[in-house]
Amino acid sequence: MRPNRKPHRYNQGQTLSPWREALNQIIFGSETAAGRTFDILLIVAILLSIGVVMLDSVAHIQQRYADVLFRAEWAFTALFTLEYLLRLVCVRRPWLYIRSFFGVIDLLSILPAYLGLLLPGTGYMLTLRILRLLRIFRILKLSQYLDEANVLTVALANSFRKITVFLYAVLTLVVVFGALMYVVEGPQAGFTSIPKAVYWAIVTITTVGYGDIAPKTALGQLIASTIMIMGYGIIAVPTGIYSAELINSHNNRGLDNRACANCGAVGHDFDAAHCKYCGERIGA
Repeated sequence: MRPNRKPHRYNQGQTLSPWREALNQIIFGSETAAGRTFDILLIVAILLSIGVVMLDSVAHIQQRYADVLFRAEWAFTALFTLEYLLRLVCVRRPWLYIRSFFGVIDLLSILPAYLGLLLPGTGYMLTLRILRLLRIFRILKLSQYLDEANVLTVALANSFRKITVFLYAVLTLVVVFGALMYVVEGPQAGFTSIPKAVYWAIVTITTVGYGDIAPKTALGQLIASTIMIMGYGIIAVPTGIYSAELINSHNNRGLDNRACANCGAVGHDFDAAHCKYCGERIGA
């Protein structure tokens, strides 16, 4: 007796033929032994294909095993292309799958190989296949960790405007200090243009300090020291902004997730009887 399974969102509204239904359970489902085996083999193939691309970028390995690596790379590309086509065949709404997150990732995992025939070098972008390993969360029943990832994403989105203002302030500082250093030091010290001086200011204010350009005069060294000290203080700003939003996001997880039937809002207090946005009774 076939176990009951909730239809995938790509398959709602129509009835699949028996063979397409069986194929769908194997490719999109991980509840059955066949589906779980398929997913595990897929992950192994993804890891091996990424390894092949990486080895192909190592000069002495590529020179010695170029033919083997080429054949292996195209074998994996053909395998993933066939898998992508089968995914389109076994769903009722292929266009919905194509536009989905995993649909886009699956397509991007094979496109660089074909683009490499026209644009040499783009084949190394096949390392995008690593993104397909996100399916491991579903396969290994780690979906609860996605909730933690959602908290991080929400905190980052909430701090976006503050961080944008911060980056604008930093951009203003590096342009001003870069132009100042260009005037003070000049081409003889390596500051051959304002963009070059701005590059130096960015490297200095972020405390990276490559050392390829350095001020020679006492005034220039004083300005550089000021920028370095400012850099230590500036680094802490985005961290503080994000940490504050992360705490707020974590605290908001203690709110009730019941959706208001009237406006659909969530995030009410557990003892709330009415929606705080529209006044509709919750759970009525």
